[in-house]
Amino acid sequence: MAQVVLVDGYVRAMPATVPNSAAYITIENHGDATRLVAVDASFAAEAQLHTLIEENGMIKMRQVEGFDIDSHGSLVLSESGNHIMLMGLTEPLAVDSEVEMTLEFADGTVQEISLPVKKQAPQSDDAHKHHHHHH
Repeated sequence: MAQVVLVDGYVRAMPATVPNSAAYITIENHGDATRLVAVDASFAAEAQLHTLIEENGMIKMRQVEGFDIDSHGSLVLSESGNHIMLMGLTEPLAVDSEVEMTLEFADGTVQEISLPVKKQAPQSDDAHKHHHHHH
């Protein structure tokens, strides 16, 4: 069985006129290797797993069947790589509200998560990007 724990994550707030958004999450798997195969978001018509691939120097988004997560490994879905695309939002996403999503795994495990809605990545993430400031 997968034992998956949500470490961090958020859904990007979009202007009311924009029908799509994206969710970025970091999850850790404390059990057997598994695969994230689907996401259900009640506030969107469809949630798709997307990866970014480079083709001829162009970055393209492609829908994938799932993301593998190693035993005792983690899955990081971020703005610069894999992410969950939320298509056809059924309601505007209010900043600082919480939205519920359900993660479905290959072994039948289902994980309910609650994510905050934010305009952009929290500033605390910058520590991981190793910015070098020159004075």
